[in-house]
Amino acid sequence: MAITKVLIVDDSKTELMFLTELLQKNGFTVRSAENADEAFKRLAEDKPHLILMDVVMPGQNGFQLTRAINRTPEYSEIPIIICTSKSLETDRVWGMRQGAKDYITKPVDAAELFAKIKALD
Repeated sequence: MAITKVLIVDDSKTELMFLTELLQKNGFTVRSAENADEAFKRLAEDKPHLILMDVVMPGQNGFQLTRAINRTPEYSEIPIIICTSKSLETDRVWGMRQGAKDYITKPVDAAELFAKIKALD
């Protein structure tokens, strides 16, 4: 299945705006959420084909939310790319252990992001 619908989970309005514009200009339909509760609400409303997940957020962090989504049967097949400023190798490994399919650090390089999305198609 081609990835056309993306959910961005990030508490930064600047990041949400940047990623939304980038993805929309390249033909993706984008929804956004600023925290875990909003993310689960968006998942229930319109199941995306991909989730871009920030890590540092108030309440449940992106690692915890990635694990929760992967443990929810109706959403466990949705690939998650962690998209964060946390650039340590231990963070990347931990994110992948929580069920993320890939990991990208901010500032996001558009070519790298689209290559990672294409690899999931």
